[in-house]
Amino acid sequence: MRLFSLAFLALALAAPLAHATDPAAVAAIAQYEGADRTQRLIEGARREGSLTLYTSLTVEDMAVINAAFEKKYGVKVKMWRAGADKVLQRMVTEARGNRFDVDVAEASTPALESLRREKLLAAVRSPHHADLMAQAVPAHREWVGSRMNVFVHAYNTSQIRKEDAPASYQDLLDPKWKGRLGIESADEDWFATVVSELGEEKGLKLFRDISATNGISVRKGHTLLTNLVASGEVPFALTVYNFTAEQLREKGAPVAWYVMQPAVARVNGLAVAARAPHPHAAVLYYEFMISDEGQQILARRDFVTTSTRLPSPLGKTPLRLVDAALMLDENEKWTRLYEEIIVKPKK
Repeated sequence: MRLFSLAFLALALAAPLAHATDPAAVAAIAQYEGADRTQRLIEGARREGSLTLYTSLTVEDMAVINAAFEKKYGVKVKMWRAGADKVLQRMVTEARGNRFDVDVAEASTPALESLRREKLLAAVRSPHHADLMAQAVPAHREWVGSRMNVFVHAYNTSQIRKEDAPASYQDLLDPKWKGRLGIESADEDWFATVVSELGEEKGLKLFRDISATNGISVRKGHTLLTNLVASGEVPFALTVYNFTAEQLREKGAPVAWYVMQPAVARVNGLAVAARAPHPHAAVLYYEFMISDEGQQILARRDFVTTSTRLPSPLGKTPLRLVDAALMLDENEKWTRLYEEIIVKPKK
């Protein structure tokens, strides 16, 4: 009987791993709140040995985070990197083909919210949620915000003096900005948030006038756009991410950045896949990213974290956060307006 009990216990401990693609098994691991939660996750993750991550974060930044996780837990991170839209597309396509390779998705919250609506994510109950800003922890707990991509304005300091930089969006109507402005091609959520804050009718007219008067060069990719500011090809960019601009500035590039009100931020985060093949490792990675250790790594990489325990590089600058759910509901409207006014305006 003792041998039978030990064998049964061994099978019971292995069961969650054997049925890792069963959503109920993943949910049981993700929502377990016992005092031994962390120890269970570590032991299970080490048995699993690895996890697969789909991410939209830059390779350089992700490499630092993954190296710290691997060193601490001895669990290998297999990473695939693309834009948030591609992360979303790949997960949905694989799920519809009954293929479930991914354990963790790291992307913008609009993409994560789309994955939630496709029922591809698992709800997680983490003790670290209490240390994050309220907007980073939605009631459904199927994704969590770990960092914020703050949309900032970057300019080439060899071409534009600090005192000459525009103080408001209205200032961009000045003819001196003709042919000098740049923007990212898929920032309709930034556009929607700014326009709504300015007043929709007034905001749409303002951007139509800016586009018609001075033109806006549209580029694909925030990193590319920031590099073009550094090279001087785009003297002033309306939408780059604060961390990218700051990383270039710290390397000596002629780049400075600041924000005009309303200052907009898109929360980025991560989620555990509902059918994660390595559920312990997936939840452990999730925990690591929103723990003090993970948040400090992000902060050292110049990210604005969602932790309430760390100071923001923006100080007390008020931020207007993109509403992920609302943007999904009104995506067609704002994508059309962004295309008409910014990307392909009528001549």
